[in-house]
This record gives sequence, structure tokens and C-alpha cells, in this order.
Amino acid sequence: MKNEAVKIFQKKKSTILENWMNNQLQDDGLREDLMSNEDLRLQSEELLSSLVDSLTDANIESSGSGDFDTIRDILASISISRAKQGYSPRETGLFVIGLKDALLKTLGTEIKDPETLYKQSMMVNKVMDNFAMHTFETFIKGREEVILRQTDEIADISTPVIRVWDGILALPIIGTLDSSRTQIVMENLLQEIVDSGSSIAILDISGVPAVDSLVAQHLIKTVAATRLMGAECIISGIRPEIAQTVVHLGIDLSQIITKASLASALKTAFNIMQLEVNKKQKLKA
Repeated sequence: MKNEAVKIFQKKKSTILENWMNNQLQDDGLREDLMSNEDLRLQSEELLSSLVDSLTDANIESSGSGDFDTIRDILASISISRAKQGYSPRETGLFVIGLKDALLKTLGTEIKDPETLYKQSMMVNKVMDNFAMHTFETFIKGREEVILRQTDEIADISTPVIRVWDGILALPIIGTLDSSRTQIVMENLLQEIVDSGSSIAILDISGVPAVDSLVAQHLIKTVAATRLMGAECIISGIRPEIAQTVVHLGIDLSQIITKASLASALKTAFNIMQLEVNKKQKLKA
């Protein structure tokens, strides 16, 4: 005998879709700025059709059945897409929970016997709760991918290597300098030294909020790596409080050229390269 819920869902698929869509469109949290109503309907119809086509008498009581792999793939695609679009976990979860509510409402309308309704509803609840959990898990993975990509982009933006003069590079560092960021700074700087053939690199730490022994060690390693590439390294942006901290911690920077400002470091770089920059006098009319 065909399972009652399976039979009802196949027969009432259009009704379920309309109820589900009406609930979504009437929700105060509807994100029309992220997805059009037409796209939402197509997404909902695809998921519902896949569910109705996959449900059988055997698998409706087995939420982990391989028969639902297609549905899981659809849910994963929806979750990751929504994570990238800017949906919240709650909004994404409500999408699946809304389908469950529409399914249960249809069962309540079609099944009159309370005991049968209870048994069928429990089966549907178990299957849909499993799908909701899968949706949350894949959404989190999608959000993590977005965060990692944004972190990499921010790291690239926050460590720009600038060619300020022929043979002179400058790398302004803004924010905390930790081990992972030092690696990015070092890689970007060394690669630019190779690409440009520069002989002097200026590390400007004006935007570094504080310098402790760990930050100082990262700077020393960067300077050492720069010298191994045949370039001299100058550290600029040494503020009074940073100088006091370095002395207090007993950090030896005596072998490194340090300057208070980027302008002073650039002037030193010109002297090393035996360059002279003169201000041109305006010609009188």
C-alpha cells in the first residue's frame, strides 16, 4: 500500500508550492534586494519537485537514504549561493522550514484520522529536519569560504608594495603584524624586488598600533630576507612610543636603518643611491 504522505504530496504538489510561496512572499523578512520573486519561485519549485520525485514508501522513513542525494545537492547549492549573496543563516534555514510547514499543512488538510496524521507528520518532520540540518552545515561552509576569500583580499590590499622611485620600493604596513601577515608581507616584498630589480625597500610602520618583541622579530626577519635578495631595508614610522618600547624590551635594531618618517627614509634612500633631488626655481615672467 502506498504511503499516505507520499501519495498526498504527489497529488497536491501545486497546492504545496502555492502555500509555500505565499508564506515566503508575505514574510516581513523577504529579501527582494537579494533575489527576485521569480528566481525565488524557480528555486522553490526545483526543490519541491525534487523532493516529491524522490520520496517513496521505503525512504520516507530513512532521512539518510541515498535517494535524497539530488535534494542535498540542490540544498547545498542554494545554501552556498545564499551565503555569498549575503543571506543570514536564519533566512536560509527558514526557506527549508517554510517548505516543511507547507507539507504539514497539506497533510493536516488531507488526513482526517488523528493517529494517521500524527504518524505521517512525524515521518515528514524527521526527513525535513535532516534537510534543514544539511542546509545549515553547507551554509556555514559557504560563509567560511566567503570569509577566507575576503581575508585574503584584505591581506593583499593591506600590504601593497609601491614603487616610489626607480630602484626604491615602499611597503606601508597598517594594523597588527602577526606571523601569517608577516609571511604575506615578505612574499609580496621579495617578489616585487625580483620583478623590479630594486635595491632599496622601505618598510613604513606608521600604521602599526604597537610594537612588541614578537612584532620586532617579524620586522627583523623581513629585513634579513630582503638583504638576502641583495636589497637594503629601511624601517620608517618609528614613533617616540615605539622607540621607548623597543629600548625597554631590549630589542637590538642597531643593524637596521630606522627613520621617524617615510620622507626621511626616502631621503636616506636617495643618499644611498647617490641621488639628489632639487627643487626647481620658478622662472620669472
